[in-house]
Amino acid sequence: MSKDLLFEIGLEEVPARFVRGAIEQLQDRMEKWLSSIRVNHGAVEAYATPRRLAVIIKDVAEKQEDIEEEVKGPSRKIAVDENGNWSKAALGFARSQGVSPEQFTFKELGGVEYIYATKSSKGTETSEVIAEGLLQILHAMTFPKFMRWASYDFKFVRPIRWMVALFGSDVVSIEVAGVTSGNITRGHRFLGKEIEIKEPSAYVEALRSEHVIVDIEERRAMIVKQIEELAKEKNWTIGVKEDLLEEILFLVETPTVLYGTFESSFLHIPQDVLITSMREHQRYFPVFDDKGTLLPYFVTVRNGGKESLDVIAKGNEKVLRARLSDAKFFYEEDQKLQIKDAVSKLESIVFQEEMGTVGDKVRRIRKIADALAAKLDIPADQVESVSRAADICKFDLVTQMVYEFPELQGVMGEDYALKAGERAEVARAIFEHYQPRSASDQVPASMIGSIVSIADKIDTIVGCFSIGIIPTGSQDPYALRRQAAGIVQIAYEHELPITLDAIFEIGIGVHESMRVMKRPADEIRKDLQEFFGLRVKKLLSETMRYDVVDAVISAQYNDIVSVTRRGAALMNAVVSEEDFKTTVDSFNRVGNLAAKASNASVSEEVFVEDGERKLYDAWKATSPAYQEAIARHDAEKALSLASSWKEPITEFFDSVMVMAEDEAVRANRLGLLASIDQDLKSFADFSKLVW
Repeated sequence: MSKDLLFEIGLEEVPARFVRGAIEQLQDRMEKWLSSIRVNHGAVEAYATPRRLAVIIKDVAEKQEDIEEEVKGPSRKIAVDENGNWSKAALGFARSQGVSPEQFTFKELGGVEYIYATKSSKGTETSEVIAEGLLQILHAMTFPKFMRWASYDFKFVRPIRWMVALFGSDVVSIEVAGVTSGNITRGHRFLGKEIEIKEPSAYVEALRSEHVIVDIEERRAMIVKQIEELAKEKNWTIGVKEDLLEEILFLVETPTVLYGTFESSFLHIPQDVLITSMREHQRYFPVFDDKGTLLPYFVTVRNGGKESLDVIAKGNEKVLRARLSDAKFFYEEDQKLQIKDAVSKLESIVFQEEMGTVGDKVRRIRKIADALAAKLDIPADQVESVSRAADICKFDLVTQMVYEFPELQGVMGEDYALKAGERAEVARAIFEHYQPRSASDQVPASMIGSIVSIADKIDTIVGCFSIGIIPTGSQDPYALRRQAAGIVQIAYEHELPITLDAIFEIGIGVHESMRVMKRPADEIRKDLQEFFGLRVKKLLSETMRYDVVDAVISAQYNDIVSVTRRGAALMNAVVSEEDFKTTVDSFNRVGNLAAKASNASVSEEVFVEDGERKLYDAWKATSPAYQEAIARHDAEKALSLASSWKEPITEFFDSVMVMAEDEAVRANRLGLLASIDQDLKSFADFSKLVW
């Protein structure tokens, strides 16, 4: 027999960003708890709104499973003394397992007889253990932030106001922080009322009757459908961002989409400012025409029905008008600020106590960017733009608009720079140097923006590493992992002819010349290589098998263009070439014996067998072209040339005794294999491939 189990925690409104994690945690904990107490069950359904977390578990068995397990004890030799009596070890084992020695059985394992105890345990009624389990789950829940209320020591994400705990139609009685569970839940705060839940299967529909759509996906589908219908009716494109939709999903219990308008005079403010103000401050979706131009409308979601939507719209319009008026004021005031005056104000903003002000950082960015531009040998006119962009890349940090909307840094810098008469490529680089802002963001499109972006990021990374701020575990306050990944992504997508080591040297050199570092440069360099190696590995892992990634990284990952092309070529060969395994086997045979060589010197005069001459000739004829292909990052050609050595390698091993008795012959043959292995290892460590 089985019954459904319902557990609902009624709360004060939970911050939207906490709800998803909270309900997933509750679902997971309840499922694991039932498994741990040997109670079979069916599907586990999770429900959540801003005011409740609820889980319904279908077909929960009314009784725990009986268990019978066999436990191995000491060997017969230890368990039985010379008189045939049970030893102290056997008697102690019996006590520890709760059985009598008469229940022991003997079984042979690996040629040795051991005693075994069979333990049986009858399952208890599920109803007898549910209350204790629910209390354990409540006390074990974790959240980004906790609250205590009244005089209770208990803490939770928000104060608990009611609880529903039902096993079938029976109430499971528990008490937490003055709240006792029952079968009464609450509907919509304003539209609904308290309602009795007679059994778990009635929960969803009972709440629906009180204006609460408790099913997360149903509520989301309602919002999306209403937005799509409004967009079709008005011939609009409504800008729905998934993160904002997720937030709104957990702000409402009964969603109703509506729209409002704002004065078209605000449209002369940059589009990004208006969109940010609507999304970040008001949780509104912006509206565009079919060409992507912002329209003077917004879409929002009401927590309630369709009554008096015009009144609700007017209230939202009034609030938005005030927000946009502030934005308009900030925008107009900021344009009165000269760029040079803004840059001078950066001297009073502390970037990091031991790394100085933002002004100090800008000077380092300029030096690093200039050095990178020289290393990349870009045209002279671009060099000038790199320098200017580096000098003013942070000036918008002191503007009122960025102070109000920090996420607009770079966006406002580009707009204000253009209005101040800066070159378009310089202004664009101010925006681009923050890219990529996240794993899903684009890299800078221009070379100027790319150089300044790398300079900014490596300055922060080297500076932090130099004072011992290195990410560990989940701690990464300066987002160094994201910035390192950004450098790798830029180098990869633009195929920059510069190595990671060269970037490190430039960054370390500038910091050494401009500030005192707490750690030796060699230590910093070593940590940087390891830190960036993980970022390169992650980049390659997005499109390649783990063993292919390990193989090419083992050769070297310092040159991003090289390692990505070698990885792609090797991945293609592993996947599509049927006989590539035999090629790799031949490479690995070379590597295994090459490890025995004292050096990689080869003398043709010492050759004895045709097999070694043929291998030497085949390798010698193609090695220069192979090395040139590696240098030019032509990985496909390099791998093709290396693969041409398979046949002579196979013939060599079939016809030549490598470990010859003559020491000179043996050393020469090992030297030949070591020379070939050196070439192969510059492409990949083929022994890491898994078949």
